[in-house]
Amino acid sequence: MKKFGNKLDEILADKAEEVRRLMPVREKLQFAAQAREDFRSFETALGGGIRDHSEDEGYGLSDLAVIAEVKRASPSAGTISHDFDPLAIAESYAAAGADALSILTDEKYFQGHLSYLAKIRERVDLPILRKDFIIDEVQIYESVVAGADAILLIVAALEQEQLVHLLDVAANYQLDVLVEVHDLGEMERALETGARIIGINNRNLRTFEVDLGTTERLSEEVGPDHILVSESGIYTGTDTKRIRSWGADAILVGEALMRATDRTAKMAELKGGGDE
Repeated sequence: MKKFGNKLDEILADKAEEVRRLMPVREKLQFAAQAREDFRSFETALGGGIRDHSEDEGYGLSDLAVIAEVKRASPSAGTISHDFDPLAIAESYAAAGADALSILTDEKYFQGHLSYLAKIRERVDLPILRKDFIIDEVQIYESVVAGADAILLIVAALEQEQLVHLLDVAANYQLDVLVEVHDLGEMERALETGARIIGINNRNLRTFEVDLGTTERLSEEVGPDHILVSESGIYTGTDTKRIRSWGADAILVGEALMRATDRTAKMAELKGGGDE
C-alpha cells in the first residue's frame, strides 16, 4: 500500500482488516462471482468515451453524464443526511435523469453498507458503481456478488503492481473500473495501465481541500480514447459548464444532490449549465 501519513492510511489499515475477515469465504465468493451474468455497462452509460478536444467550446452539457452518489456521510463533510433512505434516494436520482449510480459501501467512515447494492439494484435499472477502498481481489468477488457493475480503484491507495492486478481481475469478472487520480504522477500511472475510465478527484486526500482546477490541469493528459470523469466539489451548473469545457465526459456528484430539496431541479441545473 501507499503511505501518506494521513486519513487515507487509517482507512486503508481498516480495509486490510476487512480483507482478512473475508478470507475464510474467499473461495465461496469467487465461485458465486463466476456465476453472475446480469451486468449493466457503466462505461456505456458514461458515453463510451467519444471525445474530441478540438471541439471543446462546442461540448453540449446535455451530453454530460451524471453519476449520482448515494452518500450518507464522509470524513470531510460529516453527516450529510440524517434521514437517510438509500432506496428512496436512488429512485429519486433515476427519476431525475441520472446516468449511473455510485453507492458508498464503507461503513466506518461513510456510514454506508454493502447491502445497499442489491437492494437498489432491484428497484433501479441504472449501472451501479461500488464506491469503496478496494485493495484486494476478494473485495472484487464481493462486489460482483453484491450486485456492482463497476468498482473504484484509487491510485493513491495502491502500488502499481496491485493496480494492474486488480484491473485484470475486475475485467475477468466483467466489472468496469473507475480509476481515480489526484495529481500528475497518479495520472501517468493510471494511463500506463490502459484503464478506460479515468476519474479526476478534485479533493486533495491529504488536506481535504477541493480545487476544480485539478480537472482542468490533469484533463490535458487524457486522450479521446478514454472516458474522463470529474469528481468532488461540483455543486452548480456553472461548475459543470467549466468541467465540460475541459473535456470531461461525466461528473460524479454526491453532496450537492444529497442536500438538494428538489433533486430533479438540481439534476437539470447540473446538466444545463445554469445556476439555481
